Amino acid sequence: MNLRKGVLLLVVAVLIVSFFLFDVGSLLTLENLKAQQAELDSWREQNPQLSLLVFFVVYVVVTALSLPGAAVMTLAIGAIFGFVTGTILVSFASTIGATLAFVIARFLLRDTVQAKFGDKLKAINQGVEKDGAFYLFGLRLVPLFPFFVINLVMGLTPIRTWTFAWVSQVGMFAGTLVYVNAGTQLAKIDSLSGILSPGLIISFVLLGVFPLIAKKILAGIKARKVLAAYPKPARFDRNLIVIGAGSGGLVASYIAAAVKARVTLIEKHKMGGDCLNTGCVPSKALIRSARFINHVKRAEEFGFKDASADFDFAQIMERVHGVVRKVEPHDSVDRYTALGVEVIEGEARITSPYSVEVNGKTLTTKNIILATGARPFVPPIPGVDQMDYLTSDNLWEIRELPQRLMVLGGGPIGCELAQCFARFGSEVSIVEMTPRLMIREDPDVSVKVIERFAEEGINVLVGHTAKAFRIQDGQKQLIAEADGKEVILEFDQLLVAVGRAANTSGFGLEELGVRLTPQRTIETNEFLQTNFPNIYACGDVAGPFQFTHTAAHQAWYASVNALFGVFRRFKADYSVIPFATFTDPEVARVGLNEQEAIDRKIKYEVTVYGLDDLDRAIADGEDHGFVKVLTVPGKDRILGATIVGEHAGDLIAEFVSAMRHGFGLNKILGTIHIYPTWTEGNKYAAGNWKKAHAPENVLKWVERFHAWRRG
Repeated sequence: MNLRKGVLLLVVAVLIVSFFLFDVGSLLTLENLKAQQAELDSWREQNPQLSLLVFFVVYVVVTALSLPGAAVMTLAIGAIFGFVTGTILVSFASTIGATLAFVIARFLLRDTVQAKFGDKLKAINQGVEKDGAFYLFGLRLVPLFPFFVINLVMGLTPIRTWTFAWVSQVGMFAGTLVYVNAGTQLAKIDSLSGILSPGLIISFVLLGVFPLIAKKILAGIKARKVLAAYPKPARFDRNLIVIGAGSGGLVASYIAAAVKARVTLIEKHKMGGDCLNTGCVPSKALIRSARFINHVKRAEEFGFKDASADFDFAQIMERVHGVVRKVEPHDSVDRYTALGVEVIEGEARITSPYSVEVNGKTLTTKNIILATGARPFVPPIPGVDQMDYLTSDNLWEIRELPQRLMVLGGGPIGCELAQCFARFGSEVSIVEMTPRLMIREDPDVSVKVIERFAEEGINVLVGHTAKAFRIQDGQKQLIAEADGKEVILEFDQLLVAVGRAANTSGFGLEELGVRLTPQRTIETNEFLQTNFPNIYACGDVAGPFQFTHTAAHQAWYASVNALFGVFRRFKADYSVIPFATFTDPEVARVGLNEQEAIDRKIKYEVTVYGLDDLDRAIADGEDHGFVKVLTVPGKDRILGATIVGEHAGDLIAEFVSAMRHGFGLNKILGTIHIYPTWTEGNKYAAGNWKKAHAPENVLKWVERFHAWRRG
């Protein structure tokens, strides 16, 4: 705690202690006020200006320190100064006092509370930043909510001080009028509770709810205004049109058909989207073949004198396509047609919020879901167009193994594919502009991956910024900058893997005026609605995550809100999102890692279990990596987990369940895990946490007890 906070805390503490020590509260009672009214009236007549100042200052102090007595003081001011003067005095004094209480709470407590509970308060913070004035106004109008509590709680949120002050001034005015007026009739009041009749309380509650109702009405008016320019059909052909048959589009259309809505799914390319055709499925098939080759090369580790495997890279790629064909029926037109989805193969174009044109035909619909996915992003580096580069889209068409492959980008896609090609025999270099690979993960994760890459002969060039490509003397070259120096790197084939860009153009969004974010994804609210209330978006095109499982997760919210939002809407929940990078070692994570916790100033404890100690890992010859868990200090509640090692993508599921359903490391430790399995790593990590939190003082007494029992 810094000096200023310490001084302020001391002053506040002294004032509060003095209030109770000198029994000031006994003066601020209804009985004392009625008994002293004549003396107070006389003092006010003799000292009109001084009495105003004294009551004003005392009222501000009492409110600022959240002390009891503000209600009685309001009555006293009404009784002594009358309705008009009393209302003005109380209105401004209460606002200044409330704002001071707000500032004190913010200065002393907000940083601590946000640091400790920032992950839990994220949604509240965002809501307050966006709609704080509406909610504060509603709370101020309802006397059931103690005003001093509102002052303190709002101080912990991001609402602006000026906003708090003026909304409080306006919001408390109705209550001020009631209490000041009651003060003018002081002789008739027997108790504070008698001031507010049940009817008056109900009226205040209705007033408090009014801002929220007004907000909904305004939102409805805004939505109608957006849609007003487009003729609404008297009858709709469909309840829902889904554009894009990737993970999000397939799930959305499946849900719509399951609840008997009439739904049309439009796909211009291939069913299954990127995940099936150019992403998850083919890449994992390629990784499996590359891992087999790696195991053959490691034959001696497993007790074999020698082993070899001849392969034709073209056959490897044919196997990859064979895997895709085997999975295709799961996402096929036939399957979804059988489920009740109308599937149209063609290029969709949105012509209005109610209509979509495809294959020369216009379809009308009550709602639209955009699930158009994303594509590989190719940075505008000079000369890149001359390189005949590969991306995760067209990589699967090659049949000849590149001799020297340069991978531009050290994220998940770049790392996975770089390792695959290195294992097949390519000379692979990864060029990454940041200081390390997989920059979103903790440094110790990057170290493990880089160590393995170095063992397998991959040339990792971090801190290298690509400046230009060129062909010189028949050689393809990258001109990069590292540590302020120019570096020239030669290669035969270039793979660009620096990220993905949302597919938002070419199907009518620009013409319609659907808003985009600065990241060029479609802007949606918490219900996945765009600025057109009947147009929703999910998956890569909406962000903020670009995972197949997240697209499916969002699709549930988008489809249910589109079809049943008139009754109830659901906010998309991103609280527990797991993901994995399928390098060797695998990297899997859910929740916070250390660098995110530090960036967000969230306090945490870290527990690590090294997989080199795990029996099954030793038996499998994969005894490397770790399980790392972040927990709330002193508690077993999990903030996040990272696993680096064999089967990490599978092992993380236990921590996902724990975070999703609210159980901690003690429950994981108390769960029976089969021996010998990889999942024991999770249990042993929980065990390490338990050891670190053993009750040492209690154990000393237990040791004495056992010594006594031995005689």
